[in-house]
Amino acid sequence: MNDEGSTELTFEDQRLMHQVAGQQDEHLRSLERLLGVRIGSSAGTIQIHGDEVQRELAGRVVRQLYGLLEKGYPVYPSDVDYAVRILSSDRGANLRDIFLDTIYISAHKRVITPKSLNQKVYIDAIRSHDIVFGIGPAGTGKTFLAMAMAVAELTKNNYARIILTRPAVEAGEKLGFLPGDLAEKVNPYLRPLYDALHDMVDFDRARKMIERGTIEVAPLAFMRGRTLNDSFVILDEAQNTTREQMKMFLTRLGYASKAVVTGDVTQIDLPAGKSSGLKHAAAILAGIRGIRFIGFNEKDVVRHRLVQEIITAYERAGAAAAESRAEEKNGGAGLWNGLREGHRAESSGPEGEDRS
Repeated sequence: MNDEGSTELTFEDQRLMHQVAGQQDEHLRSLERLLGVRIGSSAGTIQIHGDEVQRELAGRVVRQLYGLLEKGYPVYPSDVDYAVRILSSDRGANLRDIFLDTIYISAHKRVITPKSLNQKVYIDAIRSHDIVFGIGPAGTGKTFLAMAMAVAELTKNNYARIILTRPAVEAGEKLGFLPGDLAEKVNPYLRPLYDALHDMVDFDRARKMIERGTIEVAPLAFMRGRTLNDSFVILDEAQNTTREQMKMFLTRLGYASKAVVTGDVTQIDLPAGKSSGLKHAAAILAGIRGIRFIGFNEKDVVRHRLVQEIITAYERAGAAAAESRAEEKNGGAGLWNGLREGHRAESSGPEGEDRS
């Protein structure tokens, strides 16, 4: 440390230091924007200026990113953002424990690893539990990481097949009125699962695995009456299951199988009067040994950085609306109680004597 308001970090390997800084110092510029500090670099050193708390956090991020590079992990601009989120939430976190936990290397040679504390907990839960629920907003990696785990386990021959399913919520259109046979009608609802699969496995290989039955993609209704042995099963969009459908799915699990259930309880598309099977399951199954529930929030979003802010804005608006409804309800109850009390007072004489 130098004078008050600045920190200087020294690195032995200038090549790695330049990788920490990023092309045209884009990683350092991201840190400046995210933490409100000023950062400069020169031969073998990085200087950080600003508030003491944010300066210390920026230094921790830089040092830990340098440590990842020493281990051969390629640091991308998005990793800077994830690192700031992780170390802001937990100053004692070690990025190596999270980013170096390689789940799978995709067909595009992309290394798939957790990018947040909750994602790391989620992956560890899938490894150690037979049924795992991942509940949280869109973009938090719930389905993507489950898919990566499933393909990795299949590659290791730990399971004989992967089954991917989701409920075919009709989204305002009756399936019977849509053109085509049943497969063509339900295919649009399953497209996101195919997209996630093709992120992991090249198209031709995925097609052959589907043809052989090694990977099955089907609507939830097709699970009824089956026993799923030696399978890694993923139920996506589970917030749109009914209680009966959720019970049906969970009781399909057979010998040597694992199930991962993902959903976002703020995005329920069920008809009015139908309660979500995911919410019901969370209420009654949380205490059962072998079942684990993992919650995600906006800090786990791994899509465009604006998605995190959009989710936060909607949550804030939802909380404000709920508070407003509660106030209106309480206000109405207060008015009614006041009217009743007034009526009682008019019906009684002095000293509470009844006038009737």
